[in-house]
Amino acid sequence: MTDSQLSLEDVARYPRPGMGAPNGIAFTPDSQKVTYRQGVAGSLAQELWSYDLNNGKRRQLTDLTGGTVRATGQISLEEELRRERSRQRESGVTSYQFARATDGTSLVLLIPFDGRLYIAHGEQGLTPLANSEGAIDTQLSPDGSHVAFVRSGELHVITTDGSGQLRTLTSGATDGVTNGLAEYIAQEEMGRSEGYWWSPDGARLAFVRADSRHIPRYPIVHQGTEQVAVEEHRYPFAGTRNVVVQLGIVAVDGRPEDVTWMDLGTNDDIYLTRVAWRPDGTLTALIQSRDQCAQRLVTFDPQSGAATTLIEEQEQPWLNLHNDLRFLRSGEFLWSSERTGFRHLSLHDRNGREIRTLTEGQWMVTGQVAVDEDRRIVYFQGTGEGPLERHLYAVSLDGGPLRRLTQESGWHDAVISPDRRFFVDTWQSPQQPPRLTLRSLADGKERNVLFENKGTTPASLGLCVPEITSFHTSDGTLLYAAIYASEQTRTAGQPRPLVVSVYGGPHAQTVTSTWSLTVDLRAQYLAQQGFVVLKVDNRGSANRGLAFEAAIARNLGQLEVDDQAEGVRFLSSRPYVDSKRVGIYGWSYGGYMTCRALLRASEVFKAGIAGAPVTFWEGYDTHYTERYMGQPGTNATGYTTSSVLPYAEKLAGKLLLVHGLVDENVHARHTMRLAEALATVAGDYELMIFPEARHMPRNPAHLKYQEQRLVEFLHRHLSTDH
Repeated sequence: MTDSQLSLEDVARYPRPGMGAPNGIAFTPDSQKVTYRQGVAGSLAQELWSYDLNNGKRRQLTDLTGGTVRATGQISLEEELRRERSRQRESGVTSYQFARATDGTSLVLLIPFDGRLYIAHGEQGLTPLANSEGAIDTQLSPDGSHVAFVRSGELHVITTDGSGQLRTLTSGATDGVTNGLAEYIAQEEMGRSEGYWWSPDGARLAFVRADSRHIPRYPIVHQGTEQVAVEEHRYPFAGTRNVVVQLGIVAVDGRPEDVTWMDLGTNDDIYLTRVAWRPDGTLTALIQSRDQCAQRLVTFDPQSGAATTLIEEQEQPWLNLHNDLRFLRSGEFLWSSERTGFRHLSLHDRNGREIRTLTEGQWMVTGQVAVDEDRRIVYFQGTGEGPLERHLYAVSLDGGPLRRLTQESGWHDAVISPDRRFFVDTWQSPQQPPRLTLRSLADGKERNVLFENKGTTPASLGLCVPEITSFHTSDGTLLYAAIYASEQTRTAGQPRPLVVSVYGGPHAQTVTSTWSLTVDLRAQYLAQQGFVVLKVDNRGSANRGLAFEAAIARNLGQLEVDDQAEGVRFLSSRPYVDSKRVGIYGWSYGGYMTCRALLRASEVFKAGIAGAPVTFWEGYDTHYTERYMGQPGTNATGYTTSSVLPYAEKLAGKLLLVHGLVDENVHARHTMRLAEALATVAGDYELMIFPEARHMPRNPAHLKYQEQRLVEFLHRHLSTDH
């Protein structure tokens, strides 16, 4: 980057400045080392490193991207799609896992790389594991003696010392049937990336059998390549049939015909959202109804598959999923719910009865981190200091006051050591790039600095620190906003065009006290070009409570657009903002919001850039769409009024549509149907197509070209001096 002015190359480059910090942070099972992934010299190609807590020494554990391994550079289509669904840009070491059998034995390290598995025992180097080519969703057994993986739709297991034969534990995989893989909806919408689970003793595996043969294939054609290729995805559109799932248990030394199937109930139109083993070796699952308004936490007898309900919940207008379930050795377990309107933790006995509520108030627990069963303390992250920040807290399982362990204002992510003595605190704020420290879990005091971006400041990068502010809508709702404007823009006394950067959808929050807010380089580049950029988290967005989120239920794209328009009106009172020249851009739900804003609030928004927009909700998937909209058959009016297509003739402003033709999440059909509707009514639109891009553009040259076109479009339609 230059001293003061960003280039389009800067805007297109990943990782962002200061965001090359270690990630994938973990402690080894013996609590002696911190391990992490990090790119080499700002690269997205990552290697695995360790930091020794005893002597403070760092060590690079792998050199897989540096040429010691002859890599093909090819990953399977399934792996490519898994990375897409987890929004992962990194390459090289993208995941790793440690295990240790018992105290005193050496650690076992597993790394999937370049389509096969690599194993290291103790201080030995990594070696490829025979018969592991094409393995996906790999997991070490608890003692590290075996590794399981899925290949060709079947679940396999092999010893990590190379002495045993590869065993195939399942059968029946075919086109549309897989064993041990998370189905598309689980990966994309339910936050469940795994399709099998090791038992605590390593003797059995629970796994999902997913049958999608009844779901029609949706073809995606590769037309930007030398040879035409067609991908076929069984995509469950809103209102249509879902995958049918079964949950089975098979012994590691068993045969495919020896599977015991769990009783999931007589209705197969359900979501299997979470699966977990209890310490005593019984299996549990969270089963959610199709309408996502009811769910059951059940436990199974592993011998017979018989189910017993532990918790049953109902909630309107929907139940949000969480990852707060923890089973304790005592038989008790931790749970969380939004029954008060805000997510909070509770402790339950072996049979599911609530013992006590552990947290309460008009703030949210955003995730559990760890439980110290000996001292009976649960550690969690939450919004106790306000929705823009995240902090680490502790509370006793026996009740009592909360203890806050992180102090600096901003955003903290924490990883806690297995022996519950230390935690790694990754702290960032709009002024502070990610800084990693080793801290005492007892009092939060800093022990060592593991990583810091020395000399990296907004000023050194030539960036403005976004102004975080808030305002009230006309009906009194408090909304948070971030504003990007150069000092010259603020002081010149000349009104400048305003551009709204929007996502606007559920389960997302864009205005946060983070460094990533500052290194939104598109917003920063536009600010340097003389635009003012505004971000607003409208009603429907995350971490403000269920009522705030559920205000959009069954009628999308109305209230959210109103709130964004109110943000424009709020900012229009500032002398450097020209409310007659307002644009908007966004991707995915933000692309949908851009289209809706131009159609519903054309008096406010004059130009918009819609990337990968949903244009009709019947064309999106079941779990996401139906949570907010119900099914098309029961909410036909809502689907019509929430669509973009019926209102094409109302387009008055300028619209640029951007889409990757092999997007398997929001199909390019959404943009094509809107283009068809606009052409029918002689609507004025421009189109930018990336034939080989998916939902998240990745090609650096294409990213630069995209940014160039976006900036040119905004200048052309909003600037008077270009």
